Amino acid sequence: MSDPCLKIVLVTPEIPYNTGAIGRTCVALNLELILIKPYGFSLDEKAVKRAGTDYWKHVTLCEYDSWEAFLADRSPAREKLHFFEEDGAETFYAPEYPEDGYLVFGCESAGLPASVLEGMEDRTFNLPMLSPLVRSLNLANVATAVIYQAMRPKLGG
Repeated sequence: MSDPCLKIVLVTPEIPYNTGAIGRTCVALNLELILIKPYGFSLDEKAVKRAGTDYWKHVTLCEYDSWEAFLADRSPAREKLHFFEEDGAETFYAPEYPEDGYLVFGCESAGLPASVLEGMEDRTFNLPMLSPLVRSLNLANVATAVIYQAMRPKLGG
């Protein structure tokens, strides 16, 4: 993996297919995947590996027992953290993403915990949706859209 790189952080992911698909995207773009426990599945589940296909073994993966453990170990600068929630203050098009930033996503059923988002309102972004019929988008789809937007300068966009 080349330095610096974006890090994708999934806080308490629940659905193995989403984690597998995000892992596959991380492999494609040389990104680190950081998982924060607890999970709603086992990383040994076939579903994770099926969604990541035969790429899962190539995922640069780091696991933490809690958000606090992640913060203590990584000590990320505030300006390198970008959180994604449906009620984020600005769209994901707004920020300039540092090459070594952290893109943080919550679990599928509840999003990010309030304790993680506390004081980070200006660091929380959304993906716009035009139809009021849709409450939220699939986590793997959101993460992929955000990752490609964040990497536009590096990918020639």
